Amino acid sequence: MLIILDRDGVINEYDGNYICSADDWHPITGSIDAVARLCHAGHRIAIATNQSGIARGFYDVDELDAMHDKLEQLVEAAGGCIDLIAYCPHHPDDHCRCRKPLTGLLGQIQSHYHLDSLAGAIMVGDSRKDLEAAFAADCQPVLVRTGNGTDTERHLDARPIPGAEVAIYDSLSTFTDALLSAEGW
Repeated sequence: MLIILDRDGVINEYDGNYICSADDWHPITGSIDAVARLCHAGHRIAIATNQSGIARGFYDVDELDAMHDKLEQLVEAAGGCIDLIAYCPHHPDDHCRCRKPLTGLLGQIQSHYHLDSLAGAIMVGDSRKDLEAAFAADCQPVLVRTGNGTDTERHLDARPIPGAEVAIYDSLSTFTDALLSAEGW
């Protein structure tokens, strides 16, 4: 199964401030192991992340690459593999098609895997934008309470995403526990 992860707030710590360097990029406890366990169970992992800090001038593509190299090295050291990291470098005012909640990043992932659709894929995020993108691309949306997830959950109660059933877990690690348990791992 294809599992698409948001980055900030799902894999790494995120408090609403931009993460501008590899030194400032810190994984959430258990997230790297969770990615490795998903890989070990045969799941393919892709990441879809908005990174408007590039357009805002907070960091450049080389620094983003350093953050992603750090992430990939940690996952590989734990025995896992990230197949693809798709990111949107644009400012929200650029009106691009790749910035979540639009589905351009998910389209890149679908194309990478040569899939007719993303039906059956799971997308894990911590924001409403992640959930809306997942639903629009026919993925199963999953919310984690890390990062912005607790606030997102509170707002979902007041304003649900029409037609979307959103599974909610405390973290990527608890989502992984539940998924692998259901699969008999």
